[in-house]
Amino acid sequence: MNIQQFYEYCLAKKGVTEHFPFDDDVLVFKVGNKMFALSSVKSWEKEEAAINLKCDPERALELRAEYEGVQPGYHMSKQHWNTVSVHSDVPLSLLKELIDHSYELIFKSLTKKLQAEVLASE
Repeated sequence: MNIQQFYEYCLAKKGVTEHFPFDDDVLVFKVGNKMFALSSVKSWEKEEAAINLKCDPERALELRAEYEGVQPGYHMSKQHWNTVSVHSDVPLSLLKELIDHSYELIFKSLTKKLQAEVLASE
C-alpha cells in the first residue's frame, strides 16, 4: 500500500473527512469528527509508513503477539490503539481489515443521530 492507496481507501468510507489538526505532517481521517486513522506523511516519503488505528483491546494484544509490525499506539492510548507498520509482516489484506475495524469501532461509538447523519451524507 502506498500513501495514495491509503488516502483513497480511507476517504471511500461513508462520512470520512481528512484533517491536519496537529501540524502539516500528521494526516488524520475522521468519521463523525472522531479520529479512526492517522499517519505521518513524512514517514511514507521515507518508506517507514505506519498508521495508528483503533482496535478492540483483546484483539490488539493478539495482533501485537502475532505480528512484529503491530505495536502499541504511538502517542495514543496503548490499550485501544495500535501503530501498524505498512511495510512489515502485516499482510495488505489484514491492514485493510484493521482500517475497517478502526472505522467501525469509531462509527459505533457515535450517537444514533450522528450515525444517521453520516449514513445520509452520501
